[in-house]
Amino acid sequence: MAALQGLKEFVEGVQVEMRRVTWPDREQLRNATIVILVFVLILSVVIGLMDAFFSWFVRMMVGVFGG
Repeated sequence: MAALQGLKEFVEGVQVEMRRVTWPDREQLRNATIVILVFVLILSVVIGLMDAFFSWFVRMMVGVFGG
């Protein structure tokens, strides 16, 4: 019975906290989404360039030391 009372208090506490949350409006959400997409695009380009460089470097090392 104590477990059910604890669960009830937890759910009530969650409901109280959810009423206090300040949710973003449509414009804030759109701006945040654009920022995240641009960041992901830039990061993917950087990782792609790093991959290309390290692939080239490994091929060069195999060519030099591999005989």
